[in-house]
Order: sequence, then structure tokens, then C-alpha cells
Amino acid sequence: MKLGIPRERHEGERRVAATPETVKQLAGLGLEVLIETGAGAAAGHPDHEYAQAGARIVPNLDPADLDVLAHVRPLEPATAMALKSGAVTVGLASPSSELATVQALADAGVTSFALELVPRISRAQSMDALSSQALVAGYRCVLEAAIRFPRFFPLYMTAAGTVPPARVLVLGAGVAGLQAIGTAKRLGARVSANDIRPASADEVASMGGTFIKLDLETAEASGGYARELSADRGALQRELLAPHVAQADVLITTAAVPGRRAPLLVSRQMVQGMRPGSVVVDLAAESGGNVEGAVPGEDILVPTADGHGHVTLVGLKDAPSAMASDASRLYAKNVANLLALMTRDGTVAPDFDDDVIAGACLTHDGAVRHLPTAEALAALIPALPDHAPRIQNEVPDIGVRMEAANYDGMQTEGGI
Repeated sequence: MKLGIPRERHEGERRVAATPETVKQLAGLGLEVLIETGAGAAAGHPDHEYAQAGARIVPNLDPADLDVLAHVRPLEPATAMALKSGAVTVGLASPSSELATVQALADAGVTSFALELVPRISRAQSMDALSSQALVAGYRCVLEAAIRFPRFFPLYMTAAGTVPPARVLVLGAGVAGLQAIGTAKRLGARVSANDIRPASADEVASMGGTFIKLDLETAEASGGYARELSADRGALQRELLAPHVAQADVLITTAAVPGRRAPLLVSRQMVQGMRPGSVVVDLAAESGGNVEGAVPGEDILVPTADGHGHVTLVGLKDAPSAMASDASRLYAKNVANLLALMTRDGTVAPDFDDDVIAGACLTHDGAVRHLPTAEALAALIPALPDHAPRIQNEVPDIGVRMEAANYDGMQTEGGI
């Protein structure tokens, strides 16, 4: 079977779905690996390294010639339609926002696997791409904040005087949030954090942070994810967070609710209440933003309430791609591990009795197997029942998880 690895064409995307290391693993499964010219160049993997690992380098991939396609960003509808019936795709699919592609995959008879849908069970941890990419994003967002912050992060005691440590506040203690806490702590900052899941308090403490407990209802859904607060509870949350935000020098937000727009945690007024020179990094900017006014890929100067300076509001974009080498190393391994689970004697043959395979499957045999996505598609075309996607009700609803590069898609327990 021919497995194709394309050169990602989404602007700003530098990751790749296979590395020379995983090519060896995939070739060992009996698959013929085709790498599109330059596919790994931005991630530090030139074509000759892939060739040495056993891949065949091709100038351009022809989707119609592939049995399996592994990708990073969600496919374009045209690419999905060009795949032959029965082909298999593995990658980030962002099903809640890429409904046109999902419909195209179903119409083309493609068996697609969305890494956002990999069940959160111990056996599937090595295939959990959202967690691996959130790890990269959480680390990167602290570096972005440190670059822009006009002071040191650590405490310094010198002959010329004492420099106090920076105060960093992290909102959302999922994979990205915990990594942000640990990174800021290693840089010497005084770190505190909040999450609407009470179970995250011990996780925050384990990373060296101080957990901020707010008088709010428990908001934990099944599988360890956060659930969205009601409008009035969300307003109360912002009110309770306001004094903690005002005391912070650096604010990092990573909160996300699976399959929904990122919750608004910080208003513009709260940002204006921070000290001049403070920095806010919104890791959820691409999925709507946790901070009012955040724009993906832009730094915005927000005047402080006292009029004596400004706060830098950073809408982070393509965070994992900024560290394409390690992000690709982890992502490619996630992809290879999932493919290994469904490959026997050189043939990719998914066993839908396997919970991981069934849970991660988005489309198969012309049907949309992920119930929330199928329902969302059906709602878009109520007047065209003959074209509505078929729903396979026997597949459990495991919920739509957010994409890692949007980031944190962004997944995790309460945060990206």
C-alpha cells in the first residue's frame, strides 16, 4: 500500500506528518512511503534523509494514486474528493469547523481518522496528537511572553539591589497550561494558575505553581475535559479573576472547551487594569480567544487604565509550527503509532472493534461516524434530506476535541 506524506500548504504551517525516524517504522510495517519533495524541509528534514530512511521522493503527490494519506492540517475539500474510494487518511481534521471537508470525505468513500477524536485512555496516549502539540504550544507561549516582557523573569539579588521575580498567571491547566506553568517556573517566575476543574489543583502544585481557587461551581465533563460555564457564571468568573489578573506581570490563557468557541475569560477592562509593560499571551486566539480583542498573529497595545503605559496583548498563532522540528517529531510519532495499530502484513485494515480505532474514525464507507459532526452537517442541509450524511449510531459520542495547532487545537483537561 502506498502511504503519501504531503508538503503542507497552509500558510505558516512548517510541520510534517512523518520524519525519517517514523519512515523507518512505517516501512517496517510493509508500507511504501512516498514523500513529496520538500515536505520536511521547514522542520529540518531534507529529502535525502527520507530517502536514506527508505522513502521514495516524488515531485508531487497524486491523491488518486494513494492508499493512505497522512497530513497535519485539515484537508481541502478538493483534495478529499480526489482520493480514491476506500483510501485512508490520518491527521488533524478539525471536524467541528471543516464540515465541507468532512462531507467531501464521506462522499468520496474515504475512511478518515481525526487525531482530535483519539479517545483519552491510557492505551491511546502515544497517539494523542493534541496533547503532544499542546505541550509544544505551552512551552512556546512562555518564551513569547518572556521576549516581550521588559523585565527579568527570575529573582536576582545583586550588589546594585534586588530584582523581584515576575508574577505569571496561567488560566487553564490542561496540557498546554501545565507546560506553561513548568516553563515559567524554570525561568524563575512566581507562578499561579486557575482552572475550573478542581482536580487540576494537584496538577498545578506538582508543576510548582500556586492554585487560585475561585468560588465557582465544578465544571468538569466526562473524560477529564472542562465543560462550558453558563453566561452568568462566566461573568462571575471574570469578576473573581480580575484582582488576580491586575496583580500579574504576565498573563497566559490556554482555556478551551472541546468543539466550541474558546471561552471569554478576560475582558478588555481587566487587561487595562494591569500594570504598564505587562504582557498577555492568548494561546486560544485562533479559536475565538480567551481575551477580549485578541487577534491571531498580532500584537496589540492596550492602553492601561491610568494612561501611563500599555499592555501588550499577543494573539498567538501557529505556536507548534514555530518549533517545527520537535513538534513534527512528536506529531509524526502519533501518526505512525495509530497507523501501526491498524496495519497488518503491509495492509492498513482498520478493526472497528478496537475502541481507539472506532473512536478516532470520522468517516467510513460513505458515512460520518462521529455523531456530533454528522448532526452538525445534517443541520446545515435540512432541506436536502437525500444528501444528508449517514450516521452510524453504534459509534459512541466521544465529543469533538479542539485542534492542537489552533491552538491548543488545542485539547486537554480544561485548557488547550
